[in-house]
Amino acid sequence: MLQSELKLLVQLRTISRYSILFGTFISIPLSFFFPDQIIWQVVLALFALAVGTPHGAVDHLVTVPKFKLLKMSLFIAGYLAVTGLAIWFLIANNLLGFQLIVLISAIHFGIGDASFIKEIEGRKGLQNLPRISYAIAAGFTPVFIPLLTDGSAQALQAVNPNLVGWAAGFEDELLWFVIALNLFAVGFMALKRRFDEVIDLLLLLGISLVAPPLVAFAFYFGLWHALRHTGRLTLELPSAKRLHEEGRSWASFFKAFIAGVPALVLVLGFTIGWALLAGFSLPAELLWLLLVVIWALTVPHMALTARLDAKAMGVKL
Repeated sequence: MLQSELKLLVQLRTISRYSILFGTFISIPLSFFFPDQIIWQVVLALFALAVGTPHGAVDHLVTVPKFKLLKMSLFIAGYLAVTGLAIWFLIANNLLGFQLIVLISAIHFGIGDASFIKEIEGRKGLQNLPRISYAIAAGFTPVFIPLLTDGSAQALQAVNPNLVGWAAGFEDELLWFVIALNLFAVGFMALKRRFDEVIDLLLLLGISLVAPPLVAFAFYFGLWHALRHTGRLTLELPSAKRLHEEGRSWASFFKAFIAGVPALVLVLGFTIGWALLAGFSLPAELLWLLLVVIWALTVPHMALTARLDAKAMGVKL
């Protein structure tokens, strides 16, 4: 079982790296030949976001592993209530809601990535990851830098004009601060001979600086964070764990992934239905509304994931 788990986690780390490389390099010719067209960025972003959305949709199966109608119903009701409040807050307070989501997402992603590596370390008998420095750099790099580069204003304009200027005039200072955080962590990892982490951080820095903001964040979310988190879910989801016991690592991964696909359909259906009923313009505002729903779902998802992160990091809650 441990061999199957380790094999899957290592392979997912490799796939996520190649996905980020692909996003970085495909952006170069597309940006050169179609510099003023946002449509290709939106298409790539929607694809990557769709791939990533199911990873947070099995929280109920992990939190309530043995189906009990009342307990499951209460859990789902509470989960949706928190999500609904978050949607309301984001719609009522576009800018402040966005700023808060940016901050908590950076923290969540960084801790999640560090926890993913700790899962690999634990199965290799290693325990020397500099967790804090890596988590900060791994979370803030892919979240903040795409929102602070030259193309960010155009991307935010396409998503929601109210988000333009979200950094209150401190774009340059924040950009260089986060780049410095990344490079400091890279140097620290190199001194610790943590070369896998050096590669990861440099890949995240590369796509954040080279790819358009929409592509950079969506590829990170859907093809890095979500893949790695889904790999960790196979360690908790009972049906996926049984497949690991049989040595079927990729069957385990797809079991965890497919478990969240119905939620993807529900999210897309809810978003489109909500847009039509509320009088939003489609397809112009679809990306914004989809992002609002994903961000809102992230709030209860982060609270539940904290338990798994703490377990992987060796911290008792």
